[in-house]
Amino acid sequence: MYLQLLKSLNRLHPRAWDFVQLSRMDRPIGIYLLLWPTLSAVWIAAQGSPSVANVLIFGLGVVLMRAAGCCINDFADRKVDGHVKRTADRPLASGRIKPREALLLFAILVGVSFLLVLCTNAQTVWLSFGAVALASCYPFMKRYTYYPQVVLGAAYSWGIPMAFTAAGAELPASAWLLYIANLLWTVGYDTYYAMVDRDDDLKIGVKSTAILFGESDRTIILTLQMLSLGCLLLAGNQFQLGGWFHLGLLGAALCFAWEYWSTRKLDRDACFKAFLHNHWAGLLVFIGVLLDYALR
Repeated sequence: MYLQLLKSLNRLHPRAWDFVQLSRMDRPIGIYLLLWPTLSAVWIAAQGSPSVANVLIFGLGVVLMRAAGCCINDFADRKVDGHVKRTADRPLASGRIKPREALLLFAILVGVSFLLVLCTNAQTVWLSFGAVALASCYPFMKRYTYYPQVVLGAAYSWGIPMAFTAAGAELPASAWLLYIANLLWTVGYDTYYAMVDRDDDLKIGVKSTAILFGESDRTIILTLQMLSLGCLLLAGNQFQLGGWFHLGLLGAALCFAWEYWSTRKLDRDACFKAFLHNHWAGLLVFIGVLLDYALR
């Protein structure tokens, strides 16, 4: 139903589907991976009672900024995507969209996101510039460092401190535990994603943690995931989260164990499924936060 609705946009403009694909709105997994930890922070920052306005601002902000990130990512990779099997048919790589059109859509999406942030407060507005800077520079990092996934993790986690300032609260040190937890988790699942393209990336000279970790990739990913859960456990103690939250963490741990087992043969499809599967881990943690506050 969701995809049919998006494809129906072609009735409005014959190139609409190309822009849907550019912004990856037809592949909502990135939205989910960004949404669940952001909403968890929104709930924790407001001690379980976030305003409807903040839920809408951060929910829509996630959708818009993820789409903007995809636009700038494809702009940065427009000359290499054609050499990678999985990305060869992307709108920019195949020539269906021009580079300046991708930059224009990026600017529009960031502009609308900024209008949303203006509905919060000055501290959150200032923090939002960090989000744009990280989202803009991440796609270019894979040319210079084997740690682009760390930059992605920093970008995908930036909504967490913003959630606290938007709630009108102080930014406690324990909020950075949530930030670090999400950064570690992001590096883990995006390494699974990079493992899908590792052979192609080695040929064209693109760097990633999947290449850096080498034969230790799965072990390091699982270690990062467990460290992420450890940070969440410490943060939950600081924010006085209880049993339901801990059950959410247990569910996430089981997800991570399944991903480690399912990728033992290093099959491309299995690695991609493990990447997608992280959505359930993030959702379980969010449900744990939600229930812990709702059922007190």
